[in-house]
Parts: sequence; C-alpha cells; structure tokens
Amino acid sequence: MICTRVTANGPRASRQASAQFIKTLNCLNASGAGLRPTFVAVHHIQLSAAPQRHFSNTSRSSRIDEYFPQKETEKVRKTPSAWPHPVYSYNDMESVIVAHREAKTRSDRVALLAVKVLRWGLDLATGYKHDKAVALNEKDPEAARRKYAMTEEKYMMRNVFLESVAGVPGMVAGMIRHLHSMRRMKRDNGWIESLLEESYNERMHLLTFLKMSEPGWFMRFLVLGAQGVWCNALFFAYLISPRTVHRFVGYLEEEAVITYTRQLKDLDAGRLPKWEKLQAPQIAIDYWNMPEGHQSMRDLLLYIRADESKHREVNHTLGNLDQVEDPNPYVSEYKDSERPHPRKDLKFQRPTGWERSDII
Repeated sequence: MICTRVTANGPRASRQASAQFIKTLNCLNASGAGLRPTFVAVHHIQLSAAPQRHFSNTSRSSRIDEYFPQKETEKVRKTPSAWPHPVYSYNDMESVIVAHREAKTRSDRVALLAVKVLRWGLDLATGYKHDKAVALNEKDPEAARRKYAMTEEKYMMRNVFLESVAGVPGMVAGMIRHLHSMRRMKRDNGWIESLLEESYNERMHLLTFLKMSEPGWFMRFLVLGAQGVWCNALFFAYLISPRTVHRFVGYLEEEAVITYTRQLKDLDAGRLPKWEKLQAPQIAIDYWNMPEGHQSMRDLLLYIRADESKHREVNHTLGNLDQVEDPNPYVSEYKDSERPHPRKDLKFQRPTGWERSDII
C-alpha cells in the first residue's frame, strides 16, 4: 500500500502533490489496476494551469479593503495630507473642457511630437484604440463594441499605468529647481512648491486607483521600466530646456483630460455598468473632501479630471514664463485680487495656459 502525505502551502506544493498523485496512478495502472492513461493525462491538465500575464490580480470583493490597509500604531492616530486639496465646486468640475494649445515654436513642436509618441506607446500597452473604434462604429456599431469596447478593467489598467508615471515630471523638475536654487544661492520664487504639490496630487490619483485594482506582475514590470526611462529622460531634458518640458507636460495633461472625459461619457452612456454604483474609496473621500451624497465613481472621475485640467493649465502657463526670474503665479498675491488671475482652484480656468503679459 502506498501512503502519501502532502501539505499544500502554495502553488509549488500543489504542483508537487499533482506530480506525486499522477505517479501513483501510473504505478497502479502498471500493476493492473485498470486505470486508463487518458484519465491520467486529463487530470494532469486540469491540475496544472498554464502561466498567464496578469495586469491585475485582485478579486473584486477585496479591492477596496485589503490592498495596503491602514496601519495602526500605538501613538499615531492619523497622518494628514502634506498639501490639502483646494475645494472644487461641481459646476466648475462639470465645466472642464477638452482643449489644445497650438504649437507655435520649435520647442512646442518638439514637445507635442514627444507626447504623440508616448500616447501611441500607452495605447499599445493598454489596448486603447479609440480612433479605430470611432471609425468602425460609423460602419458597424455592434462590431466596434465587440472589438474595441473599453471595459472597467481596461480603463482601470490604463489609469493605473498613466498615474504611475504622471507623478514623475513634477518631482524631477522640483528636485532640479531645488538644487539649482541652492547652487545659485537665490530664491526659486515659489516654483518648487507647486511642482512638488503636482507630483503629490498625481500620486494620490494612483493610490486611489490602487484601492480598486491591484496591478499584477506584468503591469508592475511595465511601470518599473517606464519610470526608469521616464525619470532619467526628464532629468536631462529639464536641464537642457525647462520650457520645453513644461510644454510637454501641458500637452500630456491635455491627453489625460481627454481620457477621463471619455470615461465619464462611457459611464453616463451605461457602457460601464460595474462603475454605476461603485463608491469611491475612503482615501479619495478624505483627500478631496468629497461631500456626502457625492462619493460615487463618477464623482471621483470628475475630481481627477479637474486635477488634470489644472495641471494642464499650470504647465502651459509655466512654459510661457521666464524660467529663471518670473515668480510662480499660482502662489503669488495679486494687487487686484478681483481681476482674473491664476489660482489653485477652478475659479478662473484657462485651459491653454495664461500668457505672460496677462499676469506678469
């Protein structure tokens, strides 16, 4: 008699148990037990699953509560945000529009070309084929839906990847300007704070999405590679031409506004049923101070789109200024406070940025 003892502590133990079980069955078959090899082969196929690339490996039931849970300590109760988020009104958030600043200089054209290349790569990595979907939809809407429709999972995968690299430019630019200020022994006129706050805000977008979808190993690998290239490329680019980098980020944020606008349209059209009753995670409610009754997934997308529209405006504005001498208009006090001027909130929106002559 053959006796086998197995302790299933994980996938490795399961594979060992499967192999041992198959070996036992084969021995019994060789001794005349009457077991057919076909049964053994089928059972082996059922027990041994083929490896897959996972963009997300979190089940829906555990997405919000179990991924990086709140850490309790003996004395610390809560850690507030370093930069409290400005208050957005719903009218202002609903009034955010898709906009594009025309490339006027050679620097602008270089920045716009770089964004188009990155957009193509991101679309390829996340399976986003909006233009092809629109073209096919005109001929055969049903075929377009089956072939190119973006699901909640596809959008979430895209959002996680987008936000995991969106927090890099502000941090790199802030670090370089910080070192530059110390090296020149001069003030930075408020630029560093806004750049670091922008990076912090993008990271909060990422942490919010991670509460709803934990990325798998393949997505983590893509993010690792993207950040490695992205951070170094921006570092050298900002040393060469800060103005071009700010324009580049402005164009990049234009694409982000387009992406979140399309998600809102798909949600309103009923094409994203899983998000219709989904509530925003607590980290988002605390950060944006989302009011009671306005804490849904749609509300969350409105807040994030508004943030991206603000980054779009800020970077286009900074790209219009003297990179060394001009003060940061978003943290400056104006002599005439009633006259429209750059602000952290959405009161005076200027999608394509403020011209230098309007504020300096």
